[in-house]
Amino acid sequence: MITVVALALLIASLLGVSARTRPAHASDLYSASREVSPWWNASAISGEYISAAAFLGMAGLVLAYGADMLWLPIGAAAGHVVLLTLVTAPLRRSGAYTLSDFAAWRLGSRTVRHAVSTCVVVIGWFYLLPQFQGAGVTLSVISGLPVWTGWMAVVLAVGAVVLPGGMRSITGMQAVQFWLKLIAVVVPGLIFLAVWRLQNDADAARAPYFHRPTTVTAGTSAGMRITAPAVVTVRGVLDGRRYDGEPVRLDTGPHRVRAGARLRFPAGAAVPRTDRLALLRGDRWATPFSGGRNHPLAATYSVLLSVLLGTMGLPHLVVRFYSNAGGRSARRTAKLVVLMLAAFYLFPALFGTLGRLYTPELLMTGETDATLLMLPHRMLPGLSGDLLTILVATGAFAAFASTSCGVVVAVSGSIAGNLGGGASGFRRSALITMAVPLLLVTLTCVPQSMALITLAFAVAASSLCPLLVLGVWWSRLTPAGAVAGVVAGGGPATAAGLTRILGGQRAGWLGMLIEQPALVTVPLGFAAMIGVSLLTRATVPVHTDRAMVRMHVPEDHR
Repeated sequence: MITVVALALLIASLLGVSARTRPAHASDLYSASREVSPWWNASAISGEYISAAAFLGMAGLVLAYGADMLWLPIGAAAGHVVLLTLVTAPLRRSGAYTLSDFAAWRLGSRTVRHAVSTCVVVIGWFYLLPQFQGAGVTLSVISGLPVWTGWMAVVLAVGAVVLPGGMRSITGMQAVQFWLKLIAVVVPGLIFLAVWRLQNDADAARAPYFHRPTTVTAGTSAGMRITAPAVVTVRGVLDGRRYDGEPVRLDTGPHRVRAGARLRFPAGAAVPRTDRLALLRGDRWATPFSGGRNHPLAATYSVLLSVLLGTMGLPHLVVRFYSNAGGRSARRTAKLVVLMLAAFYLFPALFGTLGRLYTPELLMTGETDATLLMLPHRMLPGLSGDLLTILVATGAFAAFASTSCGVVVAVSGSIAGNLGGGASGFRRSALITMAVPLLLVTLTCVPQSMALITLAFAVAASSLCPLLVLGVWWSRLTPAGAVAGVVAGGGPATAAGLTRILGGQRAGWLGMLIEQPALVTVPLGFAAMIGVSLLTRATVPVHTDRAMVRMHVPEDHR
């Protein structure tokens, strides 16, 4: 109940920010009138980027697969460097408010605008899914409420902040929430580290085991592998036989549990691995997204490619640079973002390591996103654990809210541009933006937020990244080429993402491409954009030279 009150106070503070902000012009809704300083904007971008996947998902990945999983945030930071190098300043100088506006301005085509708007909407919906899902998990873990209450809490909070003021109302909130999220990992992290050292826990290198008698409930039917014999109290169906609370000796090897079965493991028992969370060995140590089955090395490279290039095409990040005063200010902002994210990502490895000691049952249930939420009470029972849980849960909801606000503003801006613009069109678009992922989250079959977030990165890397890179740096890009590339790259990536969300599983190369399509769809997007542009070179817009000068000549040299 204390945690729920703390979350209510957080939502009330968001409403307070919104109540003080009333935009007067469209530029307030879309770009905060371009008056945001580099430090403040970098804080807002960092707050927007640290989403459910970063705040909860990274600790879960380290719990499941080890500290080697830190290659994922390193790839994200590298993506910001690429964004800084290739896009930020030229894009800011274009004068457009949204990616759809940039595409229409650069290529002079409504068809291109519509294609880009569609991609922005799809990426935004994919990105909102893990925010809603993470909010449901958070509220369920800390309060026992149904997961849908977390979804609704985020939707209501985001709507209350975004609808009145758009970009202007969310900028200050996101900047403050970055520092709140940083505090929410730094303070527990230092306390956890001190407690761990005081307890002199010397078995961190052991395979995960239950430190105390632990009851695990199977959320779905799944296979599991016992690595050491154990006597387990079973209530439900195990290996095709129903038990009603009697002890059962489980020998080493595979076993099968049915959904709803409750297994109580004794202290000291090794944590089983389920087929939902495969044990990876040898050359598969850093390939979690393929589950160790479908060409894991190719899947890993595909994830890296999508994270590296997808960062450049995430509309809610790119649109933030429009709120800087100029290209130089945008570059300074991007540099600060890299430093801020690096400070945050120092802590997931610690939380994941401690999770192996204090929340090992998550390795069996597959609900690894709950690692950080469960650690406070496991390490510090009582009031201290309550207070740390409040801090962590508040930071988690700040992550969901700030990222969701940014995504809703970016997507709504693109939709509103096709509905006639204006404040009323923006607000109608915001409602549409939130409604679709709220429906999809009830259907998704992907439990980990980090796996969901890579779907958005894959679509962005395959569609908007080629458009931005070639639109900024290649004067021979044509409207037909832009549309062809966006469709050829973004279309298959979107289809793969929807198949993954709805539970479509395949074996072999097809299974790998459904899970992580960027290895194929990114080259396809670039190739189609370049090839069709060369075939239609006569249709290069007549204003291209002026557009290139505007993007590449600094404001004070024109």
